[in-house]
Amino acid sequence: MNKKRLIIFILCAIIPMLGIGLVMHFIAKETFNITLSAAAMFIPLLSVVITQLIFREPVLKGLGVSFKVNSCWIVGWLLMPVIALATLGVTLMMSGAVWNTDNEMLQMVLKSMPDGFGVWEIVAISIIGGLFTGTTVNALFAFGEEVAWRGFLLKLFRGKRFLTVAFWVGLIWGFWHTPFVLNGHNFPQHPVVGVFMMILFCMLFTPMLIYFRVKSGSVFVPAIMHGTYNAVAGISFIIVSPSSDLLYGSCGFASMIVLLLVDICIYLYDKCISKENIFTSII
Repeated sequence: MNKKRLIIFILCAIIPMLGIGLVMHFIAKETFNITLSAAAMFIPLLSVVITQLIFREPVLKGLGVSFKVNSCWIVGWLLMPVIALATLGVTLMMSGAVWNTDNEMLQMVLKSMPDGFGVWEIVAISIIGGLFTGTTVNALFAFGEEVAWRGFLLKLFRGKRFLTVAFWVGLIWGFWHTPFVLNGHNFPQHPVVGVFMMILFCMLFTPMLIYFRVKSGSVFVPAIMHGTYNAVAGISFIIVSPSSDLLYGSCGFASMIVLLLVDICIYLYDKCISKENIFTSII
């Protein structure tokens, strides 16, 4: 592994994020911050471009930029709403969690729907809409990250064992979010603790993203998975109370339990059924 290249990439990815974090903190306008957060998803891509140019390497060569579709594209895509629904189930099993349809956001949505539409119809529409968004707009923004985390870093860590790569990629990915989290992104109630929660979340999400990246041969698959997850994972946060960003929501403890279980299931499939042993192999 070229440590100098890794350091340059990390600096290129982190320094602009520190600047964005300061802008978000002092301007503190929600609409502006959301736009800035979306735009910042292309910083990792720009960091890859800068690093590759510094070392006079072809910008996207060997990063998995492939449109060759296989079954992994569909499986990874559809796995995301399954995770979202499982997270809702785990959330409802937690002590103190209550099914609540009286919150303002959900009531506004229900009023805009035809008569007879209930919560489950809203959940179904949200998932269908999320599946579409996850393969279009969200996938485009997620590609800005994934070409770095599951493209460039995967190439940089080549020759290391799967779980070692997943550990370091997840750690770097999670730490990259720090300026966002400190400004209330994902964990508005607990921004400081949220930094560590986000890192743990990313470390649990990374194994399955790398698995599908390796198995599919394309970085677009984790981009679709990442984008779809962003679109559907907040279901439990809307219809469960009391609201707790550490327990519920797209990155809370409930989702981490589900991600860990999914990682274990993929490992067992890889070892006992697939026989490829990607989880225990050298990438």
